[in-house]
Amino acid sequence: MQKWQHMVIALIGIFLLVTLLPVYSSGEETKTANLHKERQTNIELIEPLTYMARFTYDSGYDFEYPDAVRGIYVTGNSAGSSRWETLLELVDSTDLNAMVIDVKEDHGHLTFNPEEGSPYEEIATSFISDPKGMMDTLEEKQIYPIARVVVFKDSVLAENRPDLSFTQNGEVWLNNKGEAFVNPFEKEVWEYNVEIAKMAAEMGFQEIQFDYVRFPEGFETKDEELDYSQGDYKDLDISNVKKRVEAVTNFVEYAREELSPYGVDVSVDIFGYAATIEETPGIGQNFSRIADNVDVISSMIYPSHWTSYFGIEKPDEHPYELVTEYAKVENAVLGALDIPPVSRPWLQDFEAPWLYSGPTKQYGKAEIEAQIRALYENGIDEFLLWNAGNTYTENVDYMIGK
Repeated sequence: MQKWQHMVIALIGIFLLVTLLPVYSSGEETKTANLHKERQTNIELIEPLTYMARFTYDSGYDFEYPDAVRGIYVTGNSAGSSRWETLLELVDSTDLNAMVIDVKEDHGHLTFNPEEGSPYEEIATSFISDPKGMMDTLEEKQIYPIARVVVFKDSVLAENRPDLSFTQNGEVWLNNKGEAFVNPFEKEVWEYNVEIAKMAAEMGFQEIQFDYVRFPEGFETKDEELDYSQGDYKDLDISNVKKRVEAVTNFVEYAREELSPYGVDVSVDIFGYAATIEETPGIGQNFSRIADNVDVISSMIYPSHWTSYFGIEKPDEHPYELVTEYAKVENAVLGALDIPPVSRPWLQDFEAPWLYSGPTKQYGKAEIEAQIRALYENGIDEFLLWNAGNTYTENVDYMIGK
């Protein structure tokens, strides 16, 4: 037997010895943190060699996974402006403990300037002028950093590379909001986004959260009208709906494998209604299959984004009831998986005036707490708050009912 073979066997032996030692947690840790550790341990035991490789990259930062992630969304513009101090104070002075920060935003731009010579220089902005200073501050305050990477909604890449997008009459197709998407069937698009995620990991982010991991909404009504490639999926003997599901799921699998050497968690934002059906007909999201390939699943369950559902006629006016009914469904779906991911839903901290002809339902302290309480009562201990303008409700009890 060669010397290197002895070394590999020894390393495996050491690894198994360490991972099989009993794991003890302090009484202060919540169930969610323990579940997160249990999931990581299970993965280690199932894939020892793969998991060993996860620690080959060290960003130099030291972040502890919180008792349970309770976070807010932060745009690149907010992270690089005077608003940053206000948001830091909010998290630092409350039971919040995490920030989801745009690294690649909704139009397809980076929110910071990469190193000179990077192939991503042309899509960069200078919103975050001092990324290292930002990460240093987050480490000092132990605010858990999550990088948001918007994947398939990408007007910048679509304009630069129409061949990677969807076209109609020779022009890049736009949705009714004037937004372009790139094609999830194209593996070049996968690589493009995962390389950005690797940059985020190298910056010190502890988790990569992929958003818009899907085809455009209503794509089942457009797939015969638009021109686009199906790549390696073209000749599969399955329906177009199934092809879309395969492409989206395969991207998530690919991203997680590529990021494994960086020791980061991988999470995906997903439509809430995807948990209530086998698979979405147009956008290609299969809740169970995506959840089976991530560390964290973040379902967007804003009450305003549901029509009459779960027997609730106007969900926006009933945040507690909506979140309660959703949580029951999600718990059943995730409970059927061998190693379920951590559930960390997105909650609503904004108003939805488009739903009302008269006065708009206001979302304040009571409405935010109602959503949080509904999660806690159903055993879901983590959450994220969404407000596109990063103006969050004051004096919220983020541990309501705990």
